[in-house]
Amino acid sequence: MGYVTDHAPSATDLSRCVQCGLCLPYCPTFRLTKRESASPRGRIAAMSAVLEGIAPVDEAFDEALSFCLGCRACEAACPSLVPYGRLFEGARAELAAQRPTPSRRLRRMALGRALEWRRFIALSTRLATIAQRTGLAQVLPGPARRGLAGLRPLRQAKSSVGRTVEPSGVPTGTVALLAGCVMDAWFGPVHEATIGVLTTAGFRVTVPEGQTCCGALAAHDGSTSDARRMAGRNVEAFADVDLIVSDSAGCTAHLKEYGHWHAGGDSLASRTRDVTELVASLLAEGILPRLATRGEEVAMQDPCHLRHAQRIVAAPREIVRAAGLTPIEIDPDGLCCGAAGVYSVLRPETSDELGRRKADQVRGTAVHLVASANPGCEMQLRSHLGTGYRIAHPVELYWEALRASQL
Repeated sequence: MGYVTDHAPSATDLSRCVQCGLCLPYCPTFRLTKRESASPRGRIAAMSAVLEGIAPVDEAFDEALSFCLGCRACEAACPSLVPYGRLFEGARAELAAQRPTPSRRLRRMALGRALEWRRFIALSTRLATIAQRTGLAQVLPGPARRGLAGLRPLRQAKSSVGRTVEPSGVPTGTVALLAGCVMDAWFGPVHEATIGVLTTAGFRVTVPEGQTCCGALAAHDGSTSDARRMAGRNVEAFADVDLIVSDSAGCTAHLKEYGHWHAGGDSLASRTRDVTELVASLLAEGILPRLATRGEEVAMQDPCHLRHAQRIVAAPREIVRAAGLTPIEIDPDGLCCGAAGVYSVLRPETSDELGRRKADQVRGTAVHLVASANPGCEMQLRSHLGTGYRIAHPVELYWEALRASQL
């Protein structure tokens, strides 16, 4: 049958893989299993076989692609610059089209529709808050219990959408913030830190009306029509701003690839910055101050969509140093922590194993403060490290130090 969607893996992209195997040591699922079918080149071979009509989009193909975390570590290691992320999303689109299982229909409703409904997010937040405060989280099934254990203490707060915050002096420019879906409801302090740091740098920060979820989770799961619709809404919402910032690494990576999802997406992508790269550039220019060293150490966890998809590695460390803290490395390869969107729900055993390994890397440093620039990674780390550890966004750490220095 071959491929049926217009997002299917293309012959041009597939042909760039020369099957050299240099990606294998960087693939978390290959390192866990040592199976070729669980490696990037094995999955690309499967995609090519379907394209050539040699193999169908069947259960084996489904297993190979569903086992992939989509971490894109293989992209950073690939000498042929194979766009694995695009191939992966295209293959998932085919699975959604040709194998529309009840699980996929349910996920499409959750990832492609519900994340756009702020009332749904508000209701979910309310229920999670009750579970946290009553101890109900401890008796829930495994994935739900781990998910709630990974959350920060929740508080009901008004959405940041529609908000504009002015700097103390004349604005030097305007930055539009992506509110996101769960970021706005569950990680409000990260937004507050982002707004605080950028207004200190002289920017007016606005959170435009009309924006929605970035669509990354829908795209990764193969819900292409939903991902396109969300991209269209955001292209329109951010049409009149010069600079767009996101404080979730996964969202930023997806925004930067909007050209693949919407006709006007290239313009939005070119104006998008991850908050870590923007703040690091402001530090380099001397617009933001570097604070006195305090001697406290911070374990650095690299979110996959910051390190591998965006190739941003130095910026979080520069921000931590500017906060007067000392960054401590835990993993030179930056292997995935196992969160990977909804992977922790769909593949709990693999996710748990990767989460345990990442937590052990942190424990090996004897450091109890961890910097992570992505919400899923933060939740995964918190659920596996347990009490006694703090996980925060690098910009949060800088904002806290900056406010303390002004007292």
